[in-house]
Amino acid sequence: MNALLELRKHNQSAWLDYIRRDIVLGGELKRLVEQDGLGGVTSNPTIFEKAIDGGGQYDEAMLARGTPEPRTIYDEIAIEDVRNAADVLRPVYESSGGADGFVSLEPSPQLTADTKGTIQEARRLHGMVNRPNLMIKVVATKDGVTAVEALIAEGLSINITLIFSLQHYEAVAAAYIRGLQRCQSPDKVASVASFFVSRVDTQVDKALAAIGSPEALVLRGKIAIANAKAMYQRFRHIFSGDEFAVLRRRGARVQRPLWASTGTKNPAYSDVLYVEELIGPETVNTIPPDTLDAFRDHGRVRGDTVLENLAEAASQLRALSTLGIDLSAITDKLQIDGVASFASAYDRVLDAIAKKVQDRPRVSV
Repeated sequence: MNALLELRKHNQSAWLDYIRRDIVLGGELKRLVEQDGLGGVTSNPTIFEKAIDGGGQYDEAMLARGTPEPRTIYDEIAIEDVRNAADVLRPVYESSGGADGFVSLEPSPQLTADTKGTIQEARRLHGMVNRPNLMIKVVATKDGVTAVEALIAEGLSINITLIFSLQHYEAVAAAYIRGLQRCQSPDKVASVASFFVSRVDTQVDKALAAIGSPEALVLRGKIAIANAKAMYQRFRHIFSGDEFAVLRRRGARVQRPLWASTGTKNPAYSDVLYVEELIGPETVNTIPPDTLDAFRDHGRVRGDTVLENLAEAASQLRALSTLGIDLSAITDKLQIDGVASFASAYDRVLDAIAKKVQDRPRVSV
């Protein structure tokens, strides 16, 4: 049995954390949807940087544009890829009643501290892509959370990204609910809260190794999953409460937790660790291509693992605090670094486009 298809039995949707023109137009994305039950696609500036600057498949499209402006070229390429991917996933969107089958597109990372700019850019991209199964990605900074409320109120579907802590998540969930309360048609809105996983272990493990005691070393590779389980418990509490019950009667959907950064970065850990251990109802896991292939090949679906060993997970988080490691400080820094990383990738891809345009052959007259 294909382990990816098994996830559906647990009401979890597997999305692909990658986009590239050849897999969309060449039929690979359609195969993933039809054979593996793929339910969506996420993108970000880093992913587009790898796609655009990682080969020559976009060169002709870039050089054929009527403008030499790199931002405009990037914009047109990203919108075209997202639009085509959304068309492939449209049957999933339709068959799920608008609950799944989304493709995410992120505005410029330079807007993360600009609420008004984020709202305007989200509206523009929503109109340009012109597909019902588009999710606009908004970073979970303070300014981004304010934008989320306004965009949800307008009826846009939003993927809130770079959430690392329970504090980040609670602000995001509250903004979603406030937005729905102001929305005329909450039944038309879908949203996911992208909670990042493996990056937490990367940073916490460094702090544990620096301490070096047996009590510290035993926690390596445990905290990211424990942190995610704590978030999932908070999700269940918020969306089973009286406040959301009123919205549920108006057709509103829960804001599903989306597990992001689920590729294993430490080779000492299982290559499917952050997929196997975070299976549960009303969730999404957006999975990098290599991890998707690995999980299909040898992943195990043993149950709703996000609900397993909750007391142990809570104990691990307490033990981390006892050791003097401030998880909140680490997760806040991870969000800051994530924003900077996306902005850097965006700048690099613009530089790559500019160079290709500058170096294109000139036609003499």
